[in-house]
Amino acid sequence: MTSIIIPGELKPRDGRFGSGPTKVRPAQAAALAAAPELGTSHRQPPVRSVVRRIRSGLAELFGLPNGHVVALGNGGTHAFWDAATFGLVRERSQHLSFGEFSAKFATVTARAPWLKEPSVIATEPGTHPLPRAEAGVDAYALTHNETSTGVWMPVRRAPGADDGSLVLVDATSGAGALPVDPAEFDAYYFGPQKVFGADGGLWIALLSPAALERIDEIGTSGRYIPDFLNLRIAVENSVKDQTYNTPSVATLLLFAAQVDWLLEQGGLAWSEARANSSARILYDWAEASAFATPFVADPAMRSPVVGTIDFSDEISADAVAAVLRQNGIVDTESYRKLGRNQLRIGMFPAVDPDDVAALTVCVDYVAERLTLVRDSADDHDGKQQREHRGQEPAGNSVHGVSV
Repeated sequence: MTSIIIPGELKPRDGRFGSGPTKVRPAQAAALAAAPELGTSHRQPPVRSVVRRIRSGLAELFGLPNGHVVALGNGGTHAFWDAATFGLVRERSQHLSFGEFSAKFATVTARAPWLKEPSVIATEPGTHPLPRAEAGVDAYALTHNETSTGVWMPVRRAPGADDGSLVLVDATSGAGALPVDPAEFDAYYFGPQKVFGADGGLWIALLSPAALERIDEIGTSGRYIPDFLNLRIAVENSVKDQTYNTPSVATLLLFAAQVDWLLEQGGLAWSEARANSSARILYDWAEASAFATPFVADPAMRSPVVGTIDFSDEISADAVAAVLRQNGIVDTESYRKLGRNQLRIGMFPAVDPDDVAALTVCVDYVAERLTLVRDSADDHDGKQQREHRGQEPAGNSVHGVSV
């Protein structure tokens, strides 16, 4: 890789733009380092009070009505898909598939021998489908923000769905920065490693009374459910402000500090506005660029927390990302399985919009210099080829044909 040094005055103050794990604020890290709860029992009052801060803070952040429960357990979103397959889907689910992560829950339910084949509504990456009512579907699985493609969708129930059907929303990379109405979901689940700037390995679910009723119904039906994936057990422990299995106390502390910070800044409305400000900067730059363009064509579908920017063939996004990384600007690489010539930029609330603006300046700076290097190399190669052709001996002639 050609060494390109970006001037310090052009660089963002903080060069972390990951889409998960995401930027951890220095204040979070400092609070963690000083936390007396580290190295103590998760079933004793000090750590349980941290869990209580998280649960009550999330209830306030999302404006949960009475009767809703904030539950949490170990294992991350992937574990919650398994738990939901055991404990929330009664017989058949419908899944909206429009990227790597939205497709995975459908794969899990399709493999469950106790469930019927799921219904899957798919669209191409860069777009999203909408749910549609289907008789016999008792759980509709939506994705609030597709991390792999930079597409977000509003959370709404399918009109005409069977009475008692649930809406299960994977909100892993959108929760805490995208608008959502608790009346439109029954389980809104996510991990703490995106908006909440913590480590992974934990799932959190905002559960409606209908979801709690379904969990009890299935939990007492005789269906085999491993204890680790038993949502009934998870809820019973959560209301005691603890987890069934030993959690990462460090993750809980980082999570609690971020929830507190979001509430202090102004809650969900502030968080949404902050992400939208960063997104406007990024997408406006890309639309005005000579070599970049937003991957998501419909502006209404463009995620305000994960921006995907395509590059023209003349500029290698991988090369740009590599130079940025050499200069301390990290995690701008595209999602590996999408396979596009693009950058993926995390714009979660911890990221300052001014840093997003500085990032676009740095991308322009690097792209211009990579183009100069490429053009210089092309000129050099062309000159060598011309000189080589000029030095070639004349060919022998056979019957008037040069060979």
